[in-house]
Amino acid sequence: MLVMLTARMHGVLRYSNKDAVLILLSLIYAALLITVPSIGLIALGLWWAANTVAHNFIHTPFFRSRALNSIYSIYLSALMGFPQELWRQRHLRHHRGDERSITMTRRIVIESVAVLAAWGTMAITKPSLFATVYVPGYLIGMALCSLQGYFEHAGGTTSHYGWFYNRLFFNDGYHVEHHRRPGIHWTRLPLETAAAARTSRWPPVLRWLDMPALEFLERIALKSQWIQRYMLRAHEHAFQALLPAVPRADQITIVGGGLFPRTALILRKLRPHASLTIVDASRDHLEVARPFLGDRVTLREQFFDPRIDQGGDLIVIPLAFIGNRADVYSAPPARTVLIHDWLWHAQGTTGVRVSWLLLKRLNLVTR
Repeated sequence: MLVMLTARMHGVLRYSNKDAVLILLSLIYAALLITVPSIGLIALGLWWAANTVAHNFIHTPFFRSRALNSIYSIYLSALMGFPQELWRQRHLRHHRGDERSITMTRRIVIESVAVLAAWGTMAITKPSLFATVYVPGYLIGMALCSLQGYFEHAGGTTSHYGWFYNRLFFNDGYHVEHHRRPGIHWTRLPLETAAAARTSRWPPVLRWLDMPALEFLERIALKSQWIQRYMLRAHEHAFQALLPAVPRADQITIVGGGLFPRTALILRKLRPHASLTIVDASRDHLEVARPFLGDRVTLREQFFDPRIDQGGDLIVIPLAFIGNRADVYSAPPARTVLIHDWLWHAQGTTGVRVSWLLLKRLNLVTR
C-alpha cells in the first residue's frame, strides 16, 4: 500500500517521496480516532503528530501545489485540534528568537472554523465520548507537547541520537541540527550531525531523567548512611575490578564528583598516592562534597569539556555527564577513561556491573 501511494504521489510531493509515509500515517491516525478512540490514543497520537507530521509540514510543506498544502493544513488542524497556521507563526517565531506578534490571517480563521466544526460535531453526536475521552486525551497530548518543547531547549538546544526514537519520530531527535538549518528536510538531518552538539541519551519527554532525577537520588543518599555504605561498597568492587588495567594513574580527574563524592573516596583509598581533582560546574555541589574529603582532593568549579580538557592519566565520567557521551567513547580525553553508564550499555574495552539495584555499570575506555 505504501509503495502504491508513493508511486501515485510521485511528482505531487515537493521535497521527498518519503513524505508520503507521514501523510499516510496521519490518515491512519484519523481512522483510528474514528473507530477506536481512547484517551491514550488521542494523547499519544497528538503528541506524535505534532512533532512529526505537523512539525515537518511547517518547515518543508509536503506538496508542490499551494492548494494541496492549504487543504492538508486544514485537515491537520481538524485532526489535531489546533490551527496549523497559528502554530506555524508561533513556531517560526521560536526559530527566529523574536517576540513578533501573531498576524491574524484568513487561513487562521478558516482553520479555526475547521477545529470548531470537528469539536462541535463530536460534542453533538457523541457528547459523553467528547467529554470523557477526547477532552482528557487532548489535554494530556498538549501537556506532552509542552513537555517535549521545554526539554528540547532546557539549558540549551539538545539533540538525541537514539535510533528507536528517530525512527519513530522521523529524525526529530536531531534538534541541534534542525535549529542550525531549519529548512532542511527531515531525511537529511542525520547528515548534518553537529560535532559539538549538546546531547542527551533520553528523548525529550524523558529528559527529566537526566540531571534532575539523578541529583534527587544523590540528595537522598546524603541523608542515609546505609545508602552511602551500599554505594561505596558497590562502586569499590567495580573500581577494584578495572583499576589493574590502569597501571599508571598519578593524575586522576573525577567529573561531576560533587554532592556525595563516592568516586573520590574510593580512589583515595585504592590509589592513595594519586593526585585527585573533582571538576564540577556547580559550586553548591562542591561545597556539599567538601566535608567528606578534607584537603586531600582538589575541587575545581568548572564545566568539563572533553574536547579541550585533558584530565591527566585517568578521567572518571559520571552517569549524569552533560555532553556527548558518544564522543568520550570514540575519542577519550585521556589515556584511560572510566565511564559510568546504564547497566545495558556495554561499551569500551571492557566493563563491569556496579549494581543491579542502581542499574549501573562501569566501562573502561583507552586510547
